Amino acid sequence: MQKLTNKEEEIMHILWKLEKAFVKEVMAEITEEQPHYNTLSTIIRNLEEKGFVSHNAFGNTHQYYPIVKKEDYRKKFMNTAIDNYFNSSYKNMVSFFAKEEKISADELREILDMVEQKK
Repeated sequence: MQKLTNKEEEIMHILWKLEKAFVKEVMAEITEEQPHYNTLSTIIRNLEEKGFVSHNAFGNTHQYYPIVKKEDYRKKFMNTAIDNYFNSSYKNMVSFFAKEEKISADELREILDMVEQKK
């Protein structure tokens, strides 16, 4: 599975949310700078070529749907990020977020409870 561009990820998040959609429905979900219809259509076709999306044809129009699950994509690229930026250490990752004040002590306690419940 290859890494998607930021724009491709944005489109995938919309397709994961909608579950299936025509290009115009995807366009309606884009809140910031909307690309031209043809540009968006090309991005979605690229996602199809990369194996992330498939479609059902209705005459000349296509309804697209994701074939890669959001959870599968998240697992793959979170693991890659942890390997590349935190020396494959979840401890380093959590301490980074603690130092950046992105995670609270209460949230850390909740995570500890989750870990201990798995034992």
